[in-house]
Amino acid sequence: MKVLIIADPLASFKIYKDTTFVIIRELAKRGINLFHCLSSKLSIQNHQVVACSTPFRFINENTNSWFQLSEQLLFPLYDFDAVIMRTDPPFDLQYLYSTQLLTLAEKQGAKVFNSGQAMRDYNEKLAILNFSEFTIDTIVTTESSEVEKFLEEYQDIIVKPLDGMGGMEIYRLTKNGYNNQSILESLMRYNTRTIMAQRYIPEITKGDKRLLIIDGKPIDYALARIPKSGETRANLAAGGKGIVMPLTSRELEIASTLAPRLKKNGILLAGLDIIGNYLTEVNVTSPTGFQEIMQQKDYDVAKLFVDAIFANL
Repeated sequence: MKVLIIADPLASFKIYKDTTFVIIRELAKRGINLFHCLSSKLSIQNHQVVACSTPFRFINENTNSWFQLSEQLLFPLYDFDAVIMRTDPPFDLQYLYSTQLLTLAEKQGAKVFNSGQAMRDYNEKLAILNFSEFTIDTIVTTESSEVEKFLEEYQDIIVKPLDGMGGMEIYRLTKNGYNNQSILESLMRYNTRTIMAQRYIPEITKGDKRLLIIDGKPIDYALARIPKSGETRANLAAGGKGIVMPLTSRELEIASTLAPRLKKNGILLAGLDIIGNYLTEVNVTSPTGFQEIMQQKDYDVAKLFVDAIFANL
């Protein structure tokens, strides 16, 4: 079997925490022929979506020299048994074009996880608006005056761009904050950039939760990400600490409601972000959290995910 991993350069992986790394390791355990390419290496030739891909071997999981590359080869995507899209955001124009090529490849017979259409439809910030019963008070706008009215109403809010990741450009604004105007000007680029504003959820001081959904089912554990002292962002990339714990009844309610709908829409793997009782993001591009759960619990998330891929071929 041949599997193509579309991801950032292998040499850039932080193997002690990278989710794509343990997915690759699980595929290697099963003797799968592995190929890698950047999303920018997708193209169309002779009316076929092709990848300029590099065969590689998984050789040692304990060093940064964990892979060995071979010569690049050109294959139609339908030649692979599975294509796993794991390129990190931001979801910029290049990312958009990649998903469009993946959708065309699917029409030509390729099996792509997650589907190109799903990654386009489920902006990781906007997707929560499909599940309003689980969301906090929210607006989406390019007008700073609307954000100011929202702040006047709720006194304490969070603002963030629609295309960020890892806690980048997420700010807390309070009614009497000194830098509100300059933050909004910078974030909204003088009313030319769409952002999301949400009522502040005080429970963030206890952390947010990452819930993983695989093949239409929530897994048994959530990754609680506890923010640093004085920080409102719980993201691990922003210095948060990860603690694995069972799902609460509310978290299970949210995950169980979303799971079948996500699967129906071509999303094999999703990461839900929850603060308190509220859904704050639906991550579908390259959800993380596998390693933290696998390291703290005897629960092999990578195996579950690879099993799900093979079950859907």
